[in-house]
Amino acid sequence: MFLAFSGVTFSQNNFSVIPKTDNQGINTLPADVMPVQVCWFWSEEEFFPDGYKSFIDTISLHSPFNLISASVRHFGRETTSDAVHKQIKLAAEYAALKGFSMVADLDVRTARRAFESLYPDEMQEMLLLKEIDISEKNNTEVSVFSRKDLSDHYTGRTTPYIPLYGRLVRVYSYIADEEGIEANSLEEITRNCVVVTSSKDSVRVQIPAGHKNRKACVMVSFTHLSPDVFAPHITAFQREIIHRYADVPLVGVFKDEWGFPPCFDGSPAKDQLWYSRFRAQAYSERTGGRDLLFDCLLMHRNIKGKERERQRAVNHFMEMSWQRNAEIETDYYHAVKETFGPDAVVTTHPTWMPYPDLREQMKNGLDWWAATRDWAQTDEYTPFAVRTALAKKWGSHVWYNMFYSTERAEYEKAVWSAALAGGRINYHPLYPSERKRIDRTLELLRGELVVAESRVRMLNFISKSPLDCPVAVVFGHACTMNWAGPAYDDVGMELVNELWKAGIPADLIPTSEIESQSLQVDEEGWIRYGPQKYSAVILYHPEFEKPSTAAFFDRAAKVKTRLFRIGNWTKDFEANDFDGNSALPAMVVPEGKEQLLAAVKNILKQQKIELQSPAVEDPKNWVGYPLITPPTTGSCRLIDGSVIHIAGTNRISGDPIQFRKKFQGVSVSFDAEGVAAFRLDKNGKVEALAAGGLKSFKAGNFKIELDERFDLALWKNDKGKWEGALQTWEKDIPRKLLEVTEDWERIGLPIPVPE
Repeated sequence: MFLAFSGVTFSQNNFSVIPKTDNQGINTLPADVMPVQVCWFWSEEEFFPDGYKSFIDTISLHSPFNLISASVRHFGRETTSDAVHKQIKLAAEYAALKGFSMVADLDVRTARRAFESLYPDEMQEMLLLKEIDISEKNNTEVSVFSRKDLSDHYTGRTTPYIPLYGRLVRVYSYIADEEGIEANSLEEITRNCVVVTSSKDSVRVQIPAGHKNRKACVMVSFTHLSPDVFAPHITAFQREIIHRYADVPLVGVFKDEWGFPPCFDGSPAKDQLWYSRFRAQAYSERTGGRDLLFDCLLMHRNIKGKERERQRAVNHFMEMSWQRNAEIETDYYHAVKETFGPDAVVTTHPTWMPYPDLREQMKNGLDWWAATRDWAQTDEYTPFAVRTALAKKWGSHVWYNMFYSTERAEYEKAVWSAALAGGRINYHPLYPSERKRIDRTLELLRGELVVAESRVRMLNFISKSPLDCPVAVVFGHACTMNWAGPAYDDVGMELVNELWKAGIPADLIPTSEIESQSLQVDEEGWIRYGPQKYSAVILYHPEFEKPSTAAFFDRAAKVKTRLFRIGNWTKDFEANDFDGNSALPAMVVPEGKEQLLAAVKNILKQQKIELQSPAVEDPKNWVGYPLITPPTTGSCRLIDGSVIHIAGTNRISGDPIQFRKKFQGVSVSFDAEGVAAFRLDKNGKVEALAAGGLKSFKAGNFKIELDERFDLALWKNDKGKWEGALQTWEKDIPRKLLEVTEDWERIGLPIPVPE
């Protein structure tokens, strides 16, 4: 089924823009080719009469983009208003006339005031806990101040998630030392305390004098300008926004960086926790009646003798974070399909910081693998192991990473590095940051970056499967988020990085994907994640896992995938003592990374799986962790057997690629620039090829030699017939190519923006 309008056709995982004469086919791609994406963040300029035209006109002439992600992030311009609806509709119609498709950001955060007016009691709260010493003789006063830095891309230029009001919720008194609170000293004294002042900025509380050495924990809640993640009406409200735009010619809708408002340090002391009465009710229901406020104290400050209860509380608190956020994401996905049709696309990324650490845990509970998308999508410096894993989860031919920088050189590097891992850039035109939006876009389109992306998009014609990653690191989802456990804030990235640097691309997957049955054991005896079968799987810190994990690996013990374990399993999800090591089948427990790497390499060698180009550490790293990326020159392998050579280190538009090597016993030679890719069938016959600046290609008896270089893609369709695409070629199609097939599509190059 296809959704069609104004010259644009889209089907799930298939995308096409019908050629228009005014852009000379620059943005034309067949219906089964993944798009080239660009972001469009609106400011007040777009609301001027015809103000939306300049951006579309610019990229129509000067870019290879064909899918626009439009977002109104201007406070006072909420998506529920008639004016915004009208302007987005006009922009989408104009984009279609120019040969573009558009998805729009219709997230509830783009209508926060509208949500507040309808549901003022369903706004997000943050619980702040502050411990003080109590005076023996006099009353003690303490002030708790609200967080005012809760700002992100939806609010940075306008109004952050400002506090609306504060209130005292509870006060506890106790005796405590570094090891925790003395349980028999704990007493709730809320009724004895006096609220001196209360506002959106602070709450001041007076605590009566107490016995010697006693402390008090004051618990204050500040309500912020953001819908509560656990609000009863949040899914209905986001559906209403989507339905309101049913008359707009969109090919889909997007939601990015969903979750609780940002907390940029992840609350390392756990004295700031996202809270609401709806969350407290849900927590009580799932834990058999436990009081969330008491457990917040327990999670913040250990109570002696209740260590098990503390670990259990953290497990439930954090699991409900990722499950609720994933529930909202999934409902959003289905609402888009119901409104715009089953072939509508839901795009952009669930990642935020975007590193799987305590900051992301507090934001969304690491729900990345459960946030439903049509294509794998991440942003900024998300680890490549996450990008490739999400491609397997969503059956995505390629993954997209929304990328921005203040330096054009960073884009020029990222386009080639991403292609070497089966990915593409979703262009966020931030560069350079001091210029106006339209000037930033023009600057990004200068030089050879556009040529590089245009050559990379030729891979989209033949890329029908993601990067082959023969190893998976499956990390304990509960364990990494439990600050009262043995391996807090550790998903195994150090191990993953070593694998990638050794030329072994590895997927990073949480154990929650076992319970969801996304990680499976197939009929052939391999552990699989989507289309990916694994030669080796490393179970990383399984503490606090559920019985489903043991049952899964018990089945896996009888299969072909080799199993490794790092970290002990001594407690179950409820923090009860549990001999998980015995419940698991026999697994190799390596003494260190070197032993593990050697064992994995030996397994791959036995299975005749060649290593791929080693990743390297990027010296520029703003996320605070080692950033491991594929190089800008190298080779990789897709699951379907496609071999891709990338060369973009010295010249941005692509370096020379000349090689001769045997693949599947067939001698293959290439002379191209930037991109050289091919796929052989099981009989060693050529099935597909794609190249930038192709001069010659030979594989067995299949041979192409050209008098002049140009970009080319050639593939066999479902009926076994050859089809092709030519880029940068306006002359008659060479006879040698017509002998292969007469079914050729022409794609124009964007007009260069003058330097």
